[in-house]
Formats: sequence, structure tokens, C-alpha cells
Amino acid sequence: MKAILKSMAGETKGEVALPAQFSEPVRPDLIKRAVQAIQSRRKQPYGTDPEAGKKYSSKLSRRRRDYKGAYGIGISRVPRKIMSYRGTRFNWQAATAPNTVGGRQAHPPKAEKVFEKKINKKENRKAIRSAMAASVVKALVEKRGHVIKEYPIVLEDNVEDMFKTKDVYGFLNKLGLDKELERASKKTEKTGNAASRGRKFKKRIGPLFVVAKKCNLLKAGVNIPGVDVVEVTALNAELLAPGSDYGRLTLYTKGAIEMLDKQKLFTEDYAQEKKEKTAKKKPEEKKKEIKK
Repeated sequence: MKAILKSMAGETKGEVALPAQFSEPVRPDLIKRAVQAIQSRRKQPYGTDPEAGKKYSSKLSRRRRDYKGAYGIGISRVPRKIMSYRGTRFNWQAATAPNTVGGRQAHPPKAEKVFEKKINKKENRKAIRSAMAASVVKALVEKRGHVIKEYPIVLEDNVEDMFKTKDVYGFLNKLGLDKELERASKKTEKTGNAASRGRKFKKRIGPLFVVAKKCNLLKAGVNIPGVDVVEVTALNAELLAPGSDYGRLTLYTKGAIEMLDKQKLFTEDYAQEKKEKTAKKKPEEKKKEIKK
């Protein structure tokens, strides 16, 4: 498969052959599992106070002739707390039980619950390759809602040197993505509890830049609504398929494509080479890495 090579001026400079990672069959099931695994790690544990609803005594004797007991009063056997009393007559109020006012919850959320969902390393790498393959298929990108003309696009390496947001914005317009930027800039206002919990606006997903190394574009591009910039080594399934909806509009730089090809990133060959390098290291070097 080949992609169109674009310059800083938005001109076509030729074609670039895409590496084997982009030939992976699209697996929606694996992509969804990989995205859910990433999202689950961000979920914060929550739970009620273990003593909530149980911080006072509601023990009530049902034995004959017990002082403070409820024997012979003709009331149901519900745990009660003493509100007031006069002599041997008591004013009780039902408490502690789940069906009472101010009582404990029957099955409250517990902070020790584990929310993390796991995925095998091989499956995760396959999911990333699958999402990458979907990101260069024009039909899938358009189906996701992105507005594009020429696609797939690979950018020259000097694009990574842009350090002003207005330059990045102008460059995207040169690529014919002005309508896409307009679409991504719109946001929907939410109502209800979402507004008070930091989720007042629902933002749309725009283009993703994939660069070869740390560069100015990492800071310059993120200020545009919907746009993300990431190093090729830090790619994951959620960036390529936000919400497990694959086919995101992705712009790779030529350097990023070359790194994918040479280093065989996200493939089993790369994982095997990494494993062999780790095995060859001396024990002292391994200890230093652990300390770091």
C-alpha cells in the first residue's frame, strides 16, 4: 500500500510505501479490548465509609424482663436506637438495617474492587497494528465522520519543526482539512451531573499527528481543538481509535514511517529482539535499571 507524500507547502512530492504493519486485518474486537484496558487503568477506586450507617448502637434485647428491652411491646424485630426514654418506656427509632432511614447500604461500592481490565501483550500489539491499518483506509476514515479529500497522507520531516499553533493550523488548511478542523472545533454542552463532574462539554475527535521524535510540533499542535500529536513509539489503540471507534484521520511523518519499517515496531519480531537484548545484559546493568 502507498501513501501520498506532502510537503510543508501542501504540495504532492511523490508516494511513500507503507510498511507491513498497515497490512494487518482490521479486528474491531481486539481494538475494543485494548481501548477498554487503557480506559480501565484511569478509573479511580471509590467506595463508601465501611462504618457508614453503623456508627451508633442499635442493639435491642428481646428477652423477658430485660431493662431497655422491647419484649411484649408488640413491635417488629427491627434493630432500633434509643432516642429518648422516661422510666421504663423508650422512644425507639429504626436504624442500621438497609431498609431504615440513615441505615447502612445493602451492597455498597467497595474501594478494594479492582477495575483494571487486562490484555495480553501480543493481542495489544495486534490491536495497535489493526488500528493503524484502519487509519489509512479512506472509506473507514470517512465512515467515522472525518472530512477528507486526498488520503492516506504522509508528511515530510520538516513538518515536525513547526513551533507555532497558527503555522500548524495554516498547514492543515493547505492539506484541504479546513472543513475537518471546523467539524472538530464544535462541542456539545452536557446537562445534569456531568456539568458538575468535569464533563460539561463533549469534544469531537480531529486529526492525529504521528512524529518520529520529540519535536516542536508536540506542543504546537495540541492547542488546536480535536488535534493530538504523539511519538510513534508511544502509539496506542486509544489514540488511533478513540472510544474503540477505529478509522481516525492520522497523519504520519516520513520519519515515523521509516522507524516503523526499520525497527519493526508493534510486531512480534521487535518484541523478540527486545527480549534478546534484555537477556544479554549483565546482572549489574539490570540492577542499575531497576534502581532508576
